[in-house]
Amino acid sequence: MTRFDYTGGAGLSAGRATRGSGGLRYRRFETAAEALRFAVEDMPGIQQRGALLEVDEARFDHNQIRALYDAPDYPLSHRIK
Repeated sequence: MTRFDYTGGAGLSAGRATRGSGGLRYRRFETAAEALRFAVEDMPGIQQRGALLEVDEARFDHNQIRALYDAPDYPLSHRIK
């Protein structure tokens, strides 16, 4: 498996927003690590399930997002487990 670059810029698209929330649709992050942290730690569960991370034209779904966040080489500390 190719090593994932957590240092490159990333875009995060949220899944379905909760009714009336007007929540996040798309957000750019300086690093993929920050985008992953936001997706796992700050997004509501319903938005996590449909989330899509884009890094260097590669796309990652919510299962892959979680796996990258839980990987041993994830560079940021976890606020939650």
